[in-house]
Amino acid sequence: MTPHPPSRFRSALADPSEFALTFELVPNRGGRSAAHLRALDFARDAAADGRLQAVSITENAGGHPALAPEVLGREILELGLDVIIHLSGKDKNRNQIESGLFAWDRAGLRNLLVVAGDYPQSGYRGGAKPVFDLDTIHILDLVGRLNREQPGGDRRNPAAKGLEPASFFKGVAVSPFKYLEAELALQYFKLQRKVANGADYVITQIGYDARKFQELLLFMRQNQLAVPVLGNVFVPTPGVAGLMNKGKIPGVELPDKYYAKLQADFADVDGGRRKMLRRAARLLSVLQGLGYSGAHIGGPGLTFSEIDYILAESEAVRADWPEFVREFSSWPEEAFHYYHKAQDGTGLNSEERTAGATDPARVAYGVSRWFHDQAFVEEGCFYRYMAGTCRNPERGTSGGLLDRSEYLTKFLLYGCEHCGDCTLPELAFRCPQSGCAKNILNGACGGSRNGWCEVYPGRKKCFYVEVYHRLRNSGLEKTLREGFVPPRDWSLNGTSSWVNFFLNRDHHNLRK
Repeated sequence: MTPHPPSRFRSALADPSEFALTFELVPNRGGRSAAHLRALDFARDAAADGRLQAVSITENAGGHPALAPEVLGREILELGLDVIIHLSGKDKNRNQIESGLFAWDRAGLRNLLVVAGDYPQSGYRGGAKPVFDLDTIHILDLVGRLNREQPGGDRRNPAAKGLEPASFFKGVAVSPFKYLEAELALQYFKLQRKVANGADYVITQIGYDARKFQELLLFMRQNQLAVPVLGNVFVPTPGVAGLMNKGKIPGVELPDKYYAKLQADFADVDGGRRKMLRRAARLLSVLQGLGYSGAHIGGPGLTFSEIDYILAESEAVRADWPEFVREFSSWPEEAFHYYHKAQDGTGLNSEERTAGATDPARVAYGVSRWFHDQAFVEEGCFYRYMAGTCRNPERGTSGGLLDRSEYLTKFLLYGCEHCGDCTLPELAFRCPQSGCAKNILNGACGGSRNGWCEVYPGRKKCFYVEVYHRLRNSGLEKTLREGFVPPRDWSLNGTSSWVNFFLNRDHHNLRK
């Protein structure tokens, strides 16, 4: 196997004097499209130019089937340009993810961007089944184990002997561009868990507000999250900007105030293209001025000549970046900011933390927590009875009655789906199997908007927004910043989670 050259992308992020630049490519359906050839031409020009350290390649963007990213990735790698592969669990179970990682490691595709992924949309003869077997924290843990010569097996699938260590470089995404306190706090709390579980770098979601970009850096510095961050510089078309403003692209917020500026630009004879490129150049200079480690550039139909213009223009106006902060100051004042605004006229943040709101007491949560502590904590008054009943090998008829009683009670109270591997105590006594469209166990995805679930906007509240409010009121919100909930053990499906807990079969026996 031909050895691959050292990663320029990793080297750029490791050097504080460099400003790393990446570009996002979105594969189309089919492997013989004109778009595929244009992507290769772009990569060829970028490799010859040398200013871009890597291109990232999305995986079924928007939830629609497209060419597998590793196919385009291998071709681009051969052109001499570094590649970042997007990896999510939306379409693959844990075994397929591990198998794919083995293949990518062998092919030299070792830079990853681990994301939750867009909810699957319609495909062959109807809507595709969402998988979401592993969330981003699980995938980071799996990849970290592969880097340490440990595959992702559990006690029933022990690590294979002689496995060579991989060398994956793991990136993650975060959005400081959230309107609500709960959604913003959940993004930052999950970022803490991502870094604790091995994230090597961070890329922001799309956004156009300098104060929000700076807010992320403040949070990371104050919480000792010492990994490099790339800011997102996205060049929209009129159609895409409209979708972003209406909340039709999961996780992306385009405030009315900034959208109005773009609409005025779009009225130009060239459809606002030159002004969009100039705005991108100015945002790039703002990111450099704020102290970002690099920028992640993207946008539909961008040519390399347009990238050349953005980079050259950004370099020309780099010293003037404080003047552009006002141009990128469109975030609604009523939206939540993690920090108070500075009074020095810069338009940026002070380092003073904003006080959050308080929630009313949650009776249902309090009752559930009390019962759990009495029955499943050794000091509880029902613990010995529950342990004796569940550990009795001759449970027979009484065991069947116990199982049915457990399921009926939890179904009525929590919407239980009888998974046999219950995470109610970790998640404020809300069930992620029935409550979260992506079945996420370790914090929120980035797709919610104004508190609504990405998949069911206007119909169903984001599962983790509800969890946040319950835990904050109880003084337990730190559980959203810390810890690790292992993935669901599907071999326990349809069995009693109470019995599995007392017999050490469930995830409580598989923690790190």
